[in-house]
Amino acid sequence: MNSVIITGSEGYVGSGLCKFFEKDTEILKLDIKLGHDLTDEIFVKKWFKNNHSDYLINCFALNDHIDPKRKKGTLYEFPLSSFSDYMNINLTSLFSVCREFARNNKQGSIVNFSSYLGLVSSRLDMYNNSHKDIGYVVSKFGVIGLTKYLAVHLAPKIRVNCISPGGIYNKQEKDFVKKYSKLTPMGRMMKRDELNHLVDYLCSKKSSYMTGENIVIDGGYLSW
Repeated sequence: MNSVIITGSEGYVGSGLCKFFEKDTEILKLDIKLGHDLTDEIFVKKWFKNNHSDYLINCFALNDHIDPKRKKGTLYEFPLSSFSDYMNINLTSLFSVCREFARNNKQGSIVNFSSYLGLVSSRLDMYNNSHKDIGYVVSKFGVIGLTKYLAVHLAPKIRVNCISPGGIYNKQEKDFVKKYSKLTPMGRMMKRDELNHLVDYLCSKKSSYMTGENIVIDGGYLSW
């Protein structure tokens, strides 16, 4: 590929993909840390009108990174404003980005990122008997649905697929890593670079007949 657009390029997953592709590919980066507000529809429309690529990899998301010192409370205490924030960034803005990419490209491939938590609820025992934010989980379910809808309506010119990773190791607390690893047949968390070749495959002609799929890469977490 000559170029690829990577949203969330400065995040942990996005930056890893940038390093993987940068050897022989021009990387067009989009990230809030670079001053790009993907919740701004006018900005998104202008940016995609002026920047073109056959490949879009969407890594951006609002995530509730676990703070062990903070009590997360129950779903009855979760603010509706926070729920709306998750929907706005993880779903509404994702739809906006995908739509403008499709509007300005006659062909291509879109790869979205959901999560294993886009397929099942989070577990209380993983987070010190507190709740991983419901907004994150529900929005990731939505990413899979959005992917399938777009795959139907953008075919055959643009393919749209989704990846749902399990837990990716990023120097989390030892107790969390131990708990998570015991829940996977592989006995460990995922390494970031284990996503690279799957993303490359979904962008390439090798997957030319694949669209609307959600691929789970979770070390067998959901197979118990």
